[in-house]
Amino acid sequence: MGSTVLSLRIDGELLDRLRQHAAKRGMSVQDYVVRTLIRDDFDERFKAAVDETEKFYGPTGPKMTGDPIT
Repeated sequence: MGSTVLSLRIDGELLDRLRQHAAKRGMSVQDYVVRTLIRDDFDERFKAAVDETEKFYGPTGPKMTGDPIT
């Protein structure tokens, strides 16, 4: 996967907050923002997968039948 440039215009206060959050984690602002976006994307995809599973099995999940495999 290649990389592409994304430019953002953000408020100075927000940039300061991003710098503080990134510094707490020993990261650059760029890395912090990218990781945050990746995490949010994962959360959305995970929720969509859960929703689809619930549509298929219902909100309680699949029914177990018989003895569990040991």
